[in-house]
Amino acid sequence: MSHSCYHCGEDVPAGTDFKVEILGEQRDMCCPGCQTVAETIVTSGLVSYYQFRTAPAEKVDLVPEQLQALIHYDNSDVQAEFVRDDGAHKEVTLSLDGVSCAACAWLIEKQLNSETGVTTIRVNTTTNRALLCWDDSKTKLSRILNRIHQLGYKAAPFEADQQEAFYHATMKQYLYRLGIAGLATMQVMMLAVALYLEAFGDLDPEFKNYFRWVSLIFATPVLLYSALPFYLNAWRSLRGRTLGMDVPVSIALIFAYVASLIATVTRQGEVFFESISMFTFFLLVGRFLEMRARRKAAAASGNLLKLIPAIANRLDGEQVPVKTLQPGEQIRVLPGEHIPADGKILTSRIHVDESMLTGESLPVVKQPGDSVFAGTLNGEEAFELEVTATKNDSVISNIVRLQDAAQSSKPRIAELADIVARYFVAIILLIAAATWLFWHQTHPEDAFWIMLSVLVATCPCALSLATPTALTCATSRMGGFGLLLRKSHVFETLCKVNHLVVDKTGTLTRGKIELRDTRVYSDWSQQQCLAIAAALEQHANHPLATAFHPYRDENVTVTGVGNVIGSGLQGLFDGQPVAIGNARFVLGTDNHQDVNAVYLAINGEHAATFYYQDPIRKEAGPFIEQLHQAGIKITLLTGDSQANAALVADQLGIDQVISGAKPEDKLASLNQINLHDITMMVGDGINDAPTLAGAHISVAMGGGTDVAKASADMVLLGDKLDKLLEARKLAIQTRRVIRENLAWSLGYNLLILPLAVAGLVAPYIAVVGMSASSIIVVSNSLRLLKDSGK
Repeated sequence: MSHSCYHCGEDVPAGTDFKVEILGEQRDMCCPGCQTVAETIVTSGLVSYYQFRTAPAEKVDLVPEQLQALIHYDNSDVQAEFVRDDGAHKEVTLSLDGVSCAACAWLIEKQLNSETGVTTIRVNTTTNRALLCWDDSKTKLSRILNRIHQLGYKAAPFEADQQEAFYHATMKQYLYRLGIAGLATMQVMMLAVALYLEAFGDLDPEFKNYFRWVSLIFATPVLLYSALPFYLNAWRSLRGRTLGMDVPVSIALIFAYVASLIATVTRQGEVFFESISMFTFFLLVGRFLEMRARRKAAAASGNLLKLIPAIANRLDGEQVPVKTLQPGEQIRVLPGEHIPADGKILTSRIHVDESMLTGESLPVVKQPGDSVFAGTLNGEEAFELEVTATKNDSVISNIVRLQDAAQSSKPRIAELADIVARYFVAIILLIAAATWLFWHQTHPEDAFWIMLSVLVATCPCALSLATPTALTCATSRMGGFGLLLRKSHVFETLCKVNHLVVDKTGTLTRGKIELRDTRVYSDWSQQQCLAIAAALEQHANHPLATAFHPYRDENVTVTGVGNVIGSGLQGLFDGQPVAIGNARFVLGTDNHQDVNAVYLAINGEHAATFYYQDPIRKEAGPFIEQLHQAGIKITLLTGDSQANAALVADQLGIDQVISGAKPEDKLASLNQINLHDITMMVGDGINDAPTLAGAHISVAMGGGTDVAKASADMVLLGDKLDKLLEARKLAIQTRRVIRENLAWSLGYNLLILPLAVAGLVAPYIAVVGMSASSIIVVSNSLRLLKDSGK
């Protein structure tokens, strides 16, 4: 017996068993497609679609309209463009529409974190972005996006170009609303002069009532259209059982309009149409300027992605979208173009401007085989490139992702400010109600507008903006230094650091061994000795071998090379035995063993001694000196020998040295220091990873291992140590700006509140004060972008 598919109405084929529980019953489906769509509808909370539909869904239109724009985000090919998958969880950066304050962020985080399958979601109110991490085996991205939509907000994967278009569309709407409010305010204020200053005091009551009706006509579109964003934000907050900044604003507007409407119709009492229009106008001006300022603060990381071109040129001349490039593909990059993908150079010696990554303006010379990164700028030579990473996995995409994570995770001071702001709204509503009751008993004619002033003047918008705008600007400025933040506590902790623990190799030194001197003890020339040594060392893979690479001579070959682990190499050159290594291996004695030296023997005789060094970075000296001047203790913590560590410490003026330390020894030593001081650890190797994780704040060098970078709080992309000094100064400046913002916002509210309650603040003054307070806080934060090049 055949039966119909509950979703589309077609016959269910015999022998199939596709079922979905809908409205408490198991429903039959005709195919996996209908089953998947039905499951998505149910899990997305849209089961009412089946209750109210008038006909089965058609095969061409299986999904309710609300899900059509979201369900394609579950497609793995689509997700490859913007979703990061580490195997256990998936991560995506979302653009949000409708988020206006800390309460909005709190509402989204509270509701989404309770959803099955959502690991974490962190919302940044400054950038209007959210960082979402979820388990794809337990929930789908479309369901999470739909849940955000149910809360009254819109969400979609972040794309820089789409975000830019959305921003301009939003600003255009604000200008329309602002224009209507401005025109209405001018007209209503002219009528208010006639009504309240009694310039036409001899007019009949009929004319005065006529002015009120005209004022009502002008104020109505302001209330219904211009002020609409405030009502939407307030409704989202109330529906989520929280109190946002726009709740008191909306209450004030609606109360004032209703009271004025009743007064106009009954011809009794006062009207506040000029206050409604002026309030909305000034508030929109404040929000407009605030959005522009926040946009400037948030634009830096988004602008990085814009440096990646949309189109790449394959070697056969075909143009393809950059987002479709896969590892292994080969493309051609023309002179003056931004490099479209991470990859390795196949041809040509080129110059690349990497300032957007490292903050260094001088071009970097790149040879065939070297790595280059998407978004960096090619010089004057065309070259061929082999792609090594997709756009989503590129270095620049990871930087933006990590920046968003750092900005979205709130330090303690930001969380405290958000909590205070939420409770502050509830307190203001209670105070406003008490104010009305008091004045209604004593001066009932003034009670309403005094309550209105209290609601407007004390809106804690500035308080909720004080910390996130400063942190966003500072994070952007850090990017200009070539410093990538991974954790939110960096700015707090960096101000308190009083002890630097630093690795030697690859941190204070370049980590690239080079020869500093060659001494010949035979009839062989220096050039011949170096060529023979290079021919031997090409068969080794230890770091010292790379120091001999520049001295390779194709005419000099060594045969029968054998590697004696821990000692050196030996072979035959023109039939003569040759050996290179330590003194015991080459010379048969330890008496001649010098620090940082290797020996060459030809035909059993000492031919030459090569002295090598790991050169100290040129900025290491000033870096250590300035830290000393700032009163910061410095400890050199290295696994290298005491002799090498002491040599570096003496040159740089480092007092305390811990050498020969294994990874577990490094961590134990750091823990001892942590008992007394606030430490910053700087390192680059795998053996530094535990120590980096154990320090109060840690920095991984950009040229270091991925393990070290994953353990660090910051990554120094350009390997320039002096950037850490600038970062510390910026952290101290950021702390000062945050304190100034909090002091201003709290001080303003504590000052204006008693004045408003006492009836000394007119509604329009309250509007100007509240808007100015928010603009001052945001403008003060923007000072952190100064000289950042953003």
